[in-house]
Amino acid sequence: MENYVIKYPPYFDEIEDIENDNIDVFIETEDGFTFSLVVTTPKYLNSYMDKENMDFIPAAPPEIIVKKLTKEVIEKVIKTYIEDDAYWLKLYFLAGTNDGVFDVTEMDKIINRIKRKNKDIFK
Repeated sequence: MENYVIKYPPYFDEIEDIENDNIDVFIETEDGFTFSLVVTTPKYLNSYMDKENMDFIPAAPPEIIVKKLTKEVIEKVIKTYIEDDAYWLKLYFLAGTNDGVFDVTEMDKIINRIKRKNKDIFK
């Protein structure tokens, strides 16, 4: 994927602490589709755990993690997500939808195929 535009929320320039926050980022592709992803910082994840009095981040859709929320850093990381026909961009986006893309029954079938393959390998 070569032609895309990264769009930021209107409040982007008002982020108070670029090392301790998260934002939604939108990647508009040449065919007009828009991927939405959450970009966050490690400090924000720690702040979240402190605020919620937890020792972990509960299961949730994946987020892109950057050291600081600047356009320069976000553009660099998005370039890595669009490599290989945007494999990681698509995966992160689909993992965050509720459309049943990752149907548990289908995932179980894939895992069972891998188990059988591994069983054959480790005989």
